[in-house]
Amino acid sequence: MPGMTLDLARDLPAALTDRAAAWRLITDLAAFWGAPLRPGDGHTDAELDAAEARLGLRLPAALREAHRLLGNRPDLTGNHDTLLPPAELYVDRGHLVHRVENQGCAYWGVPLAALGQDDPPTAAWPDAADPETTPWTARFSTECLAVVLTELLLDQNAYTDAGDVDPADLTGWTALPPLYEPGVDTRFYARPNALLVVHDGGWLAMRAVSEEALDALCEELPVSWLDH
Repeated sequence: MPGMTLDLARDLPAALTDRAAAWRLITDLAAFWGAPLRPGDGHTDAELDAAEARLGLRLPAALREAHRLLGNRPDLTGNHDTLLPPAELYVDRGHLVHRVENQGCAYWGVPLAALGQDDPPTAAWPDAADPETTPWTARFSTECLAVVLTELLLDQNAYTDAGDVDPADLTGWTALPPLYEPGVDTRFYARPNALLVVHDGGWLAMRAVSEEALDALCEELPVSWLDH
């Protein structure tokens, strides 16, 4: 949004412990990157109630709030992986599955034993015969923040690029507080005009606010870019 500023280093810590702050930050992220959240961008209580009836369980408050806020915004939740709509939520391996990798190679879910919590933890596991689940985020609202931050970076209609990087070369970037549980090697970094994520110690995805900003950042960073 023209004239709007976003300070993730300032606002993210509160959003990691307070889901109301998480929803406010997601609203700000959507507006800053050009597509404000509007009425109708989420699912209805009737759709969520129908999912509960179909599954025979109660959905956590945070999951319901997230779907009401942005469940119908695939630009924020589905550029690469998919946040499942209420009608497609399902139970597998002792978890309520809420997100699926774009080729079905990984899954994310809420442990059934934690469904009674308002903002329960999440876990992830690969597509394998007998996979081990990995603790993913401490709160479902944090998972939603991570989803939005990640999917914004993978919007092919925006000013984005990707490549391999040495994190030591990210001078002038602010490392944001970790969103994931220990053992998940993913970290976000920010500048006033850009956002990036580094996975597994070296794979980077970046988004800038304009073509000019993206070109300048790609020139600055020693990365073998996919598109520059």
